[in-house]
Amino acid sequence: MNRQLSILALTGLVLLAGCKEKKQTQDIIAPRMETPKPQGPISMQSYNDSRNVQWLGKEYKVEINRVPKDSLPLVKDETGQQFVDNLITLCVYRADGSVAISKLFTKSTFEPYIDATYRKGGILEGLVFDKVDGQQLEFAASVSLPQTDEYIPLEVKIDNYGNVKVERDSQMDTNGDDGTGDNDEEDEV
Repeated sequence: MNRQLSILALTGLVLLAGCKEKKQTQDIIAPRMETPKPQGPISMQSYNDSRNVQWLGKEYKVEINRVPKDSLPLVKDETGQQFVDNLITLCVYRADGSVAISKLFTKSTFEPYIDATYRKGGILEGLVFDKVDGQQLEFAASVSLPQTDEYIPLEVKIDNYGNVKVERDSQMDTNGDDGTGDNDEEDEV
């Protein structure tokens, strides 16, 4: 019986020792985060878009080409990562294949319409055909901060003489609104 009491007492001590609460500290140990090291300059993919449009009573072909250009000044983000800026070529061809209009665009084309943040850290992201409006071809352009959703929307209008007019686009198409005024809240002043 003595032996059973001893075993029982020993088992109780082991159980009590196992249930002993560990001392808690307020120290938080987190792994050290390393800042990613910049890699070589990053370029966007080349882009080509071609479409036929009716303009001034005739058919024209509008062709837009975007290519990264190492010869343009590199852009750096806040981590020091470098990005290659883009050159965009716009050509409008007549039905016989001859060139009616040919324009080159770089970020410097749009500098009067963008702020210092985008002049320093932005790249020319794109130019896309929008519509024909009378004697003008209208395009949407953007200068963006690389690898973000932040950009400055721009309108580019080219008349039949090749004159280019640029404006900041104050009405961004973020929800598919076609500008017809279906939403009364947007129409109020």
